[in-house]
Amino acid sequence: MVFMQHLVGRQMPNVDLEATSGSPVNLSKIIGPAVIFCYPFTGRPGHPDPVNWDHIPGAHGSTPQALAYSEAYGHFRRLGVKLFGLSLLSTEWQRDFVSRNNLTFRLLSDEARAFSSRLGLPLFETGGELYLQRLTFITRDGMITALRYPVPEPAQDATDVLAMIG
Repeated sequence: MVFMQHLVGRQMPNVDLEATSGSPVNLSKIIGPAVIFCYPFTGRPGHPDPVNWDHIPGAHGSTPQALAYSEAYGHFRRLGVKLFGLSLLSTEWQRDFVSRNNLTFRLLSDEARAFSSRLGLPLFETGGELYLQRLTFITRDGMITALRYPVPEPAQDATDVLAMIG
């Protein structure tokens, strides 16, 4: 699908994003190759899924996607690729997810939508809240060199991206 391909060749927005590591990350200033997978939401024990979540095509799959990237992290590192997950969720929510799942990479919060709005990233709404649609960027020196949208099988995204950059 060609939708969103107009972003290829653009510089990532010059925005500091709060990371689960505690240090801000500015994707426009990342030197070398990087992969940033954008995801809508991760479940959390004791908290219900968003309204109508089970009926929204493509909403489910963030946990399997993140776990697959975590499992493949060593392959990305050997290729010199920096890896990030990005959502509109708060850093506190993301830190809980990282801790519960022992993720090996940082998650970035665009809770204020400063990053996603500058790129015009696709969103969807349910229950009065906005969520990022799932897509994956491949960048080099802060420039978007490729992207995957849509991501029909989130659990397969890491493998597919590795094949693209390997």
